[in-house]
Amino acid sequence: MSYDTIIRGGRWFDGTGAPSAVRTIGIRDGHVVAISPEPLDETDCPQIIDAAGKWVLPGMLDIHTHYDVEVLNGPSLPESLRHGVTTVMLGSCSLSTVHVGGTDAGDLFGRVEAIPRDQVIAAVDDNKTWTSCDEYISALQARPLGPNLAAFIGHSDMRTAVMGLDRATRADVRPTHAEQARMEQMLAEALAAGFVGMSSQQLLFDKIDGDTCRSRTLPSTYARPRELRRLKSMLRRAGRVLQSGPDIQNPLNLVSQVTQSLGLLRRPLKTSLLSAADVKANPYAIWIMGPLARLANTFGGNFRWQHLPVPFEVYADGIDLVVFEEFGSGAAALHLRDELERNELLRDESYRRRFRKDYENKFGVRVWHRDFFDAEIVACPDQSVVGKSFGQVGQDRGELHPVDAFLDLVLEHGTAIRWRTTISNHRPEVLKKLARDPGIQLGFSDAGAHLRNMAFYNMGLRLLRHVRDADRAGRPFISIEQAVHRLTGELADWYRIDAGHLRIGDRADVVVIDPEHLDDSLDAYAEDTVDHYGGLSRMVNRNNATVTAVLVGGRTVVADGEPTDLVGRQRTGRFLRAARHAPAPSAEKGQLSSAR
Repeated sequence: MSYDTIIRGGRWFDGTGAPSAVRTIGIRDGHVVAISPEPLDETDCPQIIDAAGKWVLPGMLDIHTHYDVEVLNGPSLPESLRHGVTTVMLGSCSLSTVHVGGTDAGDLFGRVEAIPRDQVIAAVDDNKTWTSCDEYISALQARPLGPNLAAFIGHSDMRTAVMGLDRATRADVRPTHAEQARMEQMLAEALAAGFVGMSSQQLLFDKIDGDTCRSRTLPSTYARPRELRRLKSMLRRAGRVLQSGPDIQNPLNLVSQVTQSLGLLRRPLKTSLLSAADVKANPYAIWIMGPLARLANTFGGNFRWQHLPVPFEVYADGIDLVVFEEFGSGAAALHLRDELERNELLRDESYRRRFRKDYENKFGVRVWHRDFFDAEIVACPDQSVVGKSFGQVGQDRGELHPVDAFLDLVLEHGTAIRWRTTISNHRPEVLKKLARDPGIQLGFSDAGAHLRNMAFYNMGLRLLRHVRDADRAGRPFISIEQAVHRLTGELADWYRIDAGHLRIGDRADVVVIDPEHLDDSLDAYAEDTVDHYGGLSRMVNRNNATVTAVLVGGRTVVADGEPTDLVGRQRTGRFLRAARHAPAPSAEKGQLSSAR
């Protein structure tokens, strides 16, 4: 028996949570054909990967990205591949590029996801050849995809295409019967094509870019219950997923989002909600989320929170950060694109009073902790402030209010002042609890968005380090097998896509990890340019020694942490259609020995 690739003597994880074991894996024609405790015949095998002392696991899934624009001109998506992610999900937060044209896509993605608006418009207008979901899938598969793709259809995408962006973002306008019927037809076509479901949005601080509708919230937020109820009923019947972001300032909306998953004499609605986070601004909220999910699932629901299993550290250039959208004075500054106009506003004393009032207001639910003493300056032309917080700078400047210290520095240096803060997931013990909770999915990287603000491409590796370190310290909170399952097979099975497992017959989407390099390199700061975004420098992760190899469909796309020549030239990934289950485990006589 000949093989295309043999992965020799690594600690094999199958993605089901079963015990791991040292095995040698044989790959042929893009699939796993042998898993053996004994050496395999290496005769004429063109690629041997020595995995002794390393972990061999299914490629990881990233269930929340905004790669919808990047995949058009940069379909290899190497920043995910190089960290062991072999399947990514498009269409999050009600946003997709299936139906809207370039200008509308620019308005929808530009400000909300901090992707250059002009680049969004050009990417969609230059590439769009499709008019349906099936044609969209064909267009993606005609590109040299790196990882596999799965997708939601975005409610804001459909609503904008049917109603026009202006009408779709007016509180006094409802879709006509014909428009409602057309959205339902769009959703039906998406489900038939194999989309995993629909994403919607109720969060009110995601704002639109452009001129005509600038600073309105996303179209999905204007939908009334009847409009959404008809679309959700289609998801119920098809057994597909609703991804949604609740209006965090409205507890009734949050409760409604959870209870909608209940069956109650009908099929449950699979619901994935953003997000379970240990928020600094409200440290007690996280203790409600787990029990709320368990309660819903106990009574027949099928509900999950999405969660980023690492500290949510963000960076900002000046005032350009989405968290400022959640209060009036911050949104007013971001509304102004012209630098001179914005600076005039930031100098205005009445505006500063509003900002200070918003900053000091401790009531209501919010994402940002609003503490400029917990915001470190990491780069600035004035080196005297680097390493200090804005609060400290205010003290140094004669007990200046932290808001005034921040606004003064932004006026002095604009986007040349760069700073960071951790918004949530800062308590390791809470992260351990969330990693065990069955009502929580480990995803939510936002890859492809907020390019200057954050980089969580390696979140799976960081979780594995956390688990490994606890195990070595004799204080395990979850087994490594369980952690691998949560990052791979558990997600693939819930979304019903062919990924996340490493058994005989499965597609050979594989990552080989050196556990000895699950180290501080995972936290190091790095930037790299994005050629298809005009050379924009974005935050990335760089821990090449950690990832020995990544294979997609049996083809090596990463070696020693670097993309291979295959990446960007040939297609290795494919579009994964929902409801096509991964093949059941099978045994080939003489090739597979139980790891249990």
